Amino acid sequence: MPASAVMNWSGGKDSALALYHALRNPALAVTDLLTSVNAHYGRVSMHGVRTELLEAQAHRIALPLTKLELPEMPDMTEYETRMRATLAPLLAKGIQRAIFGDIYLEDLRQYREQQLAQAGLAAMFPLWQRPNAELLHEYLELGFRAVVVCVNEKYLDRSFCGRELNAEFLRDLPPGVDSCGENGEYHSFVYDAPYFSSPIPFERGAIVRRTYAAPAASSSVCNPDDAPEPKPAPFAAGFWYCDLLPVAEAAS
Repeated sequence: MPASAVMNWSGGKDSALALYHALRNPALAVTDLLTSVNAHYGRVSMHGVRTELLEAQAHRIALPLTKLELPEMPDMTEYETRMRATLAPLLAKGIQRAIFGDIYLEDLRQYREQQLAQAGLAAMFPLWQRPNAELLHEYLELGFRAVVVCVNEKYLDRSFCGRELNAEFLRDLPPGVDSCGENGEYHSFVYDAPYFSSPIPFERGAIVRRTYAAPAASSSVCNPDDAPEPKPAPFAAGFWYCDLLPVAEAAS
């Protein structure tokens, strides 16, 4: 019998590709999506995508969505407390596995595995240690479509924010930038995928800059498409965000 699994869903490229492989794995039965959101702003943590668009993704995947609601900058104690409370109903319905889109951040993988083991869950990583070029070729060939919604200005300037995540974007990345954004260089919003019932309509809104004080410890274990947060530093990290606006769809 396939093991019931929850997909840790950020709405971005890596979690979307990981879900593609999980759905094709006969040993798994993906039954739920789990996403961390900023409860104050109603947006996906770090990605800045409105929850209306997150819900549009879940609707097109036809899986129930659970939101881990977090304050703006939770400390690890609060984060882990809220995570346990959010996981409780999923555990009660028999979830056995948790799926992530991580590629090669070993410390983050170990943290996830340790925390989930305490809850009786096993972590799975369908993309683990696959070469970037191979993953990106697969992403493009399968017909995934995404827009870049956040860039870390340490790596990329404002001009990369709001762009289509395609071959041209990847060619334009500066030397030293991880092409999959595994170090938090950029985050994306997938608006079409092979398993979506239809593409998600949206409009690009304003591009804004936000800064965050460097946290004392990583709190990104539930952000499946994210790298660990920056180490403590005497300056704030700056990010550019492209606000995506939901477009009302005509009733069928």
